[in-house]
Amino acid sequence: MALVGTIARWALLLAAIVAVVIFAIWTAARPGQPDAFYNPPSEKPGDPGALLRSEPYAKQLPAGARGWRILYTTRRGDAPTIASAIVVTSTQTTPAPRPVIAWAHGTTGIAPGCAPSVIAPFAGVPALDRVIAENWVYIATDYPGLGTPGGHAYLVGEDAARAVLDAIRAARRIEGLSLDNRAVVWGHSQGGNAALWTGVRADDYAPDVNIAGIAALAPASDLPALFRASQGTPFGKIVSSYLIKAYAAAYPDVGMPAYVSARTRPFVGDIASRCAGGWPTLFSVAETGLLPSAGIFARDPAGGALGERLRQNTPATGITAPVLIAQGTSDDLVLPALQARYVAARCAAGQPIDYRIYPRRDHVSLVTDHPALDADLIAWSRDRFAGAPDTPNCKR
Repeated sequence: MALVGTIARWALLLAAIVAVVIFAIWTAARPGQPDAFYNPPSEKPGDPGALLRSEPYAKQLPAGARGWRILYTTRRGDAPTIASAIVVTSTQTTPAPRPVIAWAHGTTGIAPGCAPSVIAPFAGVPALDRVIAENWVYIATDYPGLGTPGGHAYLVGEDAARAVLDAIRAARRIEGLSLDNRAVVWGHSQGGNAALWTGVRADDYAPDVNIAGIAALAPASDLPALFRASQGTPFGKIVSSYLIKAYAAAYPDVGMPAYVSARTRPFVGDIASRCAGGWPTLFSVAETGLLPSAGIFARDPAGGALGERLRQNTPATGITAPVLIAQGTSDDLVLPALQARYVAARCAAGQPIDYRIYPRRDHVSLVTDHPALDADLIAWSRDRFAGAPDTPNCKR
């Protein structure tokens, strides 16, 4: 009996140690709070695109570059709000104003501490060294609610588009930096959706910004089809958690209980509290194993109020600037067949698109360590800045 009691005590101790370790990892996996730079100023935000605050930024800067982080005004829905961004350019002097590459980042999470400028400013950014070498200016918004307080409206296209355009406006006010009026927008995944929306909204919202081209890389384009198709994958469950949490906060008609069961909701909330990227993602991936194999949704996400909001945030309106869409053939999140169908629909509607396919590239490897894409982006953007004719390959 004494031996049994000893084994039981050691088993309880081991279980307690395991529980403590898991709790410690769970706590460490949560993002920290951004520093005071991101706090709203005491004065009321002014017109969109106003520069509220700027300071030098050196985190992970490439060689030969100088940078700033900025806080600026934009709009969220009908209300003024603030957002943060990074601005980077070459240390090389030039008498001429510099053209702009506006970067719209992919999914990093929805908590304030998940802002790229806070955790990993240049993760997943293609051809950054080439942008610096071209003497262009790189401007990357964090989007409202990342870095800044208020919650991030994940995949709400118009909010992201305004943030991209207003970051360009605000960067014009940085002392000692002269920007050309021309800008080409690049965006990946979530940011691909934002880039397409920037093209949709630019003429009306920011006629003072000359958008010379839109390059959307594996964009989250047809949102209802995307979330219906990706539900069962680990990353599909993670981005679905971000989506339902953000849409329930942004849209009064989208209630989480209508789409996520009571048993699943605590896991969804927990996953949504962590960032995507780095080792904390492994904790989220492990947690997805506790969710239903078919995904977090108890009903079709493309139906009801959520489906209507997803359709509302699918960029399906004409863009006057040249458009490039890039897609990897091995993408298991934004499926190639879905992207091809979206491109075909936009082409049929009269939207010229330069659609480029990259063999054996998945959702992440499309934009990381990919010399072919880097070269294509630089050459295509150089042509846009030069006013060269576009080369769409739409099949109508």
